[in-house]
Amino acid sequence: VQLQASGGGVVRAGESLRLSCAASGLTFRWYTGGWFRQTPGKEREFVAAIGWNGDNTAYADSVKGRFTISRDNAKNTAYLQMNSLNSDDTAFYYCALSSSFLVVRAGSAYSYWGQGTQVTVSS
Repeated sequence: VQLQASGGGVVRAGESLRLSCAASGLTFRWYTGGWFRQTPGKEREFVAAIGWNGDNTAYADSVKGRFTISRDNAKNTAYLQMNSLNSDDTAFYYCALSSSFLVVRAGSAYSYWGQGTQVTVSS
């Protein structure tokens, strides 16, 4: 199983980025997809999650209204559209997959993790 995250970079406050997470080695549509982020010295933080068919989503309060999670099961890929970025969004972003039928926020519910991609927002 492999999850390949991409799309990170350096942007200015107020700008946008779209992260992608390409999955291989499993039946992607059977899994809930999630995005998490972490900064040095802090706990890993839930960002967003999406159910297997895309109908159900969940967001951290800190990103609600600015970030949108989506998925394309035909492409085995999940996305995180991030708008109105600010310096608090600077972190290493990880994608993950959970076999739970529910849209879960706990990192412990996710079995597969990608290598992550760095997002840096300059003010």
